Amino acid sequence: MSDGGGPAAGERRRQLLGTKLRALASSHLGVELDVEPIDFGTGAGFVLDGAAWVIVDGPAGRTLGASLVWAIRRRARSLDVVAEHGGGQLARRAAGFEFPIRVWFPENRALLPVVAEAAPPIYAADPDHLDLLRLINAGGATPLVERGVVTGDVRGLEVCRVVDEPTVGQFAELNDVPTDLISQPAEGVCLEVGVGANDREASQLIHGHLPKVAVLADVVASVTAHRSMDAPQHPLNRMAPERFLRWRAQQNPGILGLASLVPVDPPVPRQSVKHVEPCVARGVDADGQFVAVVFSCGVDLDLTPFVADVALSLPNEVKRVLIAAPERDLVAATQDLAGLLDRPVEMAGL
Repeated sequence: MSDGGGPAAGERRRQLLGTKLRALASSHLGVELDVEPIDFGTGAGFVLDGAAWVIVDGPAGRTLGASLVWAIRRRARSLDVVAEHGGGQLARRAAGFEFPIRVWFPENRALLPVVAEAAPPIYAADPDHLDLLRLINAGGATPLVERGVVTGDVRGLEVCRVVDEPTVGQFAELNDVPTDLISQPAEGVCLEVGVGANDREASQLIHGHLPKVAVLADVVASVTAHRSMDAPQHPLNRMAPERFLRWRAQQNPGILGLASLVPVDPPVPRQSVKHVEPCVARGVDADGQFVAVVFSCGVDLDLTPFVADVALSLPNEVKRVLIAAPERDLVAATQDLAGLLDRPVEMAGL
């Protein structure tokens, strides 16, 4: 929802949200509420008799953490969230907390309970896509299959992806090269090389006639030079920092007190290479117990709801859940929210 008229329009928008929340809560509770909602980062809210009410402005999927922090900082004992969009994911993650959370959808002046939506299904990778794992290895990248998508990365940064390819005629037309110079099969799948969709497209246009192994090896060498602890600041080491943390822990799982560590699927699809968002791994500790590890970088108020999503999907054999992040990012808000989950979560500063 846009604040297109500048600061004044934004202020009016927040006032309208607060008025709407008070009217909805009054109608739902059957009593006219004498309370003045206040705005905060993701919407507006008020606390009355220990119950926090918030209304989310826009998509609600990643607003649970901010709403919870706002509520507990005001000593609320429960949280009611009104969400017009994306409430299903929020309701699913809310189920992972001991703290009472209810999610509502506004229908005229009534509030309807939001049903928690199922986590997105994880599909198996296409066997034809898996056939290119050897090509990824040959180019020097580390193969990774995440939620059915086959990629190759370098120290946590995706540098190639297997996709369904167009026909020879389409590929030649896009690249303006003779069909006999195309190094990929006429139909089926191909390996696109590059960091992110735009880079992969540019690489196809410029290097589409060259052997994929050579193109990939060149990118791998360039990225490797920048993905290290002591490398100067560069766009290639600012992207996917949480996955660089996971890669470091894979090389030395002992820094987390683990004997081994492997990447696993996150509960929801990753938005893009350029988005900083948590990633997940499964480890084995010294006692042979399975451990779920969620890696994060930066202060992310929605990290704990993400961890709740991970915990809700864990098989019974995983006994421990661990958040791994740079020490400076394990702020009090994250630790407070972790204490509200319905299962113990440990913190590890890296």
